[in-house]
Amino acid sequence: MERVRIALVSSSPRRREILEMVGFNFRVVKVEAEEGVESSPSLTAVKNAESKVLAAKGLIEEGEVGLAADTIVVLDGKVLGKPSDERDAVEFLKELSGRWHTVITGFALLFGGRLISGFEEAKVKFKRLTLREIEWYVSTGEPMDKAGAYGIQGKGALFIETLEGDFFTVMGLPVGRIYDILELELKNGGR
Repeated sequence: MERVRIALVSSSPRRREILEMVGFNFRVVKVEAEEGVESSPSLTAVKNAESKVLAAKGLIEEGEVGLAADTIVVLDGKVLGKPSDERDAVEFLKELSGRWHTVITGFALLFGGRLISGFEEAKVKFKRLTLREIEWYVSTGEPMDKAGAYGIQGKGALFIETLEGDFFTVMGLPVGRIYDILELELKNGGR
C-alpha cells in the first residue's frame, strides 16, 4: 500500500511490525491521549483509538492518514488491561488458563478532518497452564506491556490452544480491515 502514507499514532512495536510486514508506508507519531472507559469494551476500544488519533491531528502531515488503535482483553465481562506488576501478570494468566476470552481492537483513521473508526474482535482459548509455566513466562518480561498479559506473536503463542478470528486483531491491529477501508477510500476519491 505505497499509495498511502500513514501517521501511526502508537508506541506499540507490534503495530509497527504489522505495518512493516505488509508493506505500508508509515511513520510513527507519539502523543499523550486520555483513555476512558465506556459502556462496553468495544466502545471503549473505539473511543480510545479515536482519542489517540484526534490528539495527533496537528502532527499529521498533508496527504497522510492518521491511524490509531486500542486493544482490550475481556474475560467473562471483565477487562484485563496491561498488568501493573509481575504479580498482576501472574493473576491475569491464571485467570486465562484453560479458558476462552475475547480480544477487541478498536481503530480510528483520520482522513483530513474525516474520522472513520470501528473494531474487530477475536476469541482465544488458552491451554491449561501450570504455575511453573506462568512464572517462567512472566519472568521473560514479555507480558508486562500487553493487554491481558500476553503476546500472541511472541512466547505467549505457546499457550494458545484455539483462535477464532483474525490473528492481527489479537496482535493489536486488524490490518486486513484497515487495508479494505483505505482501498475503498482511494477508490472513492479519498486520500
